[in-house]
Amino acid sequence: MVGDGHRPVGRPLRAAQDEAGFPPGVWKGRGLAAVGLVAGDVVTERQAELLLGEGRHPGGDRIERERLEAGDTPAKARRATVLGRPIEHSQSPETEKAKERTPWLAMDLVFRAPSTVDIAWALGDDETRLVLELCQDIARDKTLAWLEDAVAQIRWKAGGKQRKPIRDGLIVAVFRHYESRAAESKPLLHDHAVISIRARRPDEAGTWGNLSADSMLANIVAADTLYTLLFMEEVSARLGWAWEPREVTPGRRPVMEIAGIDQRLIGWQSTRRQQIEDALPVLTAEYEERQGHAPGERAAYALACQAADQTRSPKRKELRSLSQLRAAWRDSASRAYGADVVAGLAERARAAAAAIWAWARPVVDVALAAVNVAAVVYVMRGAFNRHHLLAEARRHLSYALGGRRRQHGLDEQIVQTAIDAYTRPVGRGRMMTADLRALYPHDTEDQAVLRALTRKRSAAPYERARLAAGALTARVHALRRADRLNSRPRPRTVTVPTTPSRRPSPRLGRRAGRELEPSTDVAAVELTRRTLEAAAAEMAARLQAGIRERAAARRPDPQPALATAPSPRPQQSVQPAPGRTPPTGGVA
Repeated sequence: MVGDGHRPVGRPLRAAQDEAGFPPGVWKGRGLAAVGLVAGDVVTERQAELLLGEGRHPGGDRIERERLEAGDTPAKARRATVLGRPIEHSQSPETEKAKERTPWLAMDLVFRAPSTVDIAWALGDDETRLVLELCQDIARDKTLAWLEDAVAQIRWKAGGKQRKPIRDGLIVAVFRHYESRAAESKPLLHDHAVISIRARRPDEAGTWGNLSADSMLANIVAADTLYTLLFMEEVSARLGWAWEPREVTPGRRPVMEIAGIDQRLIGWQSTRRQQIEDALPVLTAEYEERQGHAPGERAAYALACQAADQTRSPKRKELRSLSQLRAAWRDSASRAYGADVVAGLAERARAAAAAIWAWARPVVDVALAAVNVAAVVYVMRGAFNRHHLLAEARRHLSYALGGRRRQHGLDEQIVQTAIDAYTRPVGRGRMMTADLRALYPHDTEDQAVLRALTRKRSAAPYERARLAAGALTARVHALRRADRLNSRPRPRTVTVPTTPSRRPSPRLGRRAGRELEPSTDVAAVELTRRTLEAAAAEMAARLQAGIRERAAARRPDPQPALATAPSPRPQQSVQPAPGRTPPTGGVA
């Protein structure tokens, strides 16, 4: 609530936030009305302690005081402030495994923009900074709204085995931070959205319960890709900047960055990542010595998390305002790479955007996108669920559009197309996998292409996924090209005389004036095209010859010279008729 600094004992929260330069937290979510709060209200220390620390109503002190005045016992008055099950239930000796259970009252979602956004926000002017913060607010709030509408579920009935949508919405406390926890402070614009797990059930009484943790956590990646896509759209619409993919780790998914930002500034900003990369080889070598083989995908992720924990710096004790931080960041970047690199940042981003949008067409082919998404998710996971396809569809849109506005519901349309055309159910749950017979409908020999790519263990998983998607995309292009050639209306045959006898070419096998039969032979189509071009050339030559003959016939015969020449008559220039052009040579 006060950033990454330490608040001295006895100092009020708001005073510490003002001194540190951090804005106070604000409440978000449609579930605020049920507890008497309004979106945008400041999060007080007592409200956070009651709701996020004890699972009680944020106005519990007032409610408890009113119930005591009404004659309730202290225990009953306190119970009236509890939302759902009291946390004491988890600590009761009667509860099974009471000592192993810890009350879980909130989950923290971190909304962080790409690295180049942090650079532009920290080194740009005040107007650019405010616009980027506004884009952050819009993208974060829209993502939270999607979680409320499409994801959030609450446990229902005995054992919590059933899930139902929540009645009102989520209750979220948002706190904005400005810097990373690296040894040297670096810009890192990010928001902590602390979501309370307390929500109301969709029954008549509106009883309180706990959110389904598995439903929220399963859709975190889909929420992350939606936030990135929304943020890109807002930045491009308000600042005119474009986005391009940048490969951070070979064989892994690229990240979207603002085009035109000097790549050296990314290294200056990402000191925290460099610390993790320096510690990772040591942990990897220890793992190989202990296990006898290189770490797989999951083990590599666990080692990266371990490296992040080991290199995490302690929280700073001194607090600095945002204006002080921005001045220090600009001075550090200017000393490292020059003042001109920092000063012309926005202009270079706009120039790069103009160059990209001059040739890039923001067009999304839903069919090709569905093939791409199905192939990537199949190679990466084998069996997958709908939210895996949704996350990959949003990544595909960010790569394809580069910040341009997308059509509403286009990501869902791509997912539904992929499910309907290229997947089949597997198991008893909602899991599915790729339908290879749908991807390869005619050639049974080519069905082994995807299997070969999935078994190429020497390559990174995402690299194999891109190879599979490229192979299927090329196949779809070839099928479309063949369909276009086969579905063209066949023109009537035009014979080109090659001999004085003017007999039709025996290769055509048709009489002049008769239509070609439908054929799927590409060579026949090419032959027809060449025949039409030759006929057109011959007709153009005959037309020019006729024009020259008519012009020569209209030219007056030369008259013999007379002894006495008559007075010359003024000659009138002959103009072509309206809508017609004179023949070649300027003869009218």
